[in-house]
Amino acid sequence: MTEYETTETLDVKGQNCPMPVVKTKQSIDGLTSGEVLEVLATDSGSMSDIAGWADSTPGVELVDQVEGDGLYTHYVRKTE
Repeated sequence: MTEYETTETLDVKGQNCPMPVVKTKQSIDGLTSGEVLEVLATDSGSMSDIAGWADSTPGVELVDQVEGDGLYTHYVRKTE
């Protein structure tokens, strides 16, 4: 289990690039600073896509990524 509380869960299972990143950005925009978004994806490319997006986007931090059983779970914190 994670050591941080998620504020919201975004389900993008079945969606491929670039939709997981697009939907993640839209959801993060609706959060307040310090809140964590959990993103559930089935696209293996989302591991690098969301990590790259978080690295290059001010105001967000990739907290963790978990891979298992064809599901890729991302935890993104809004920092601003």
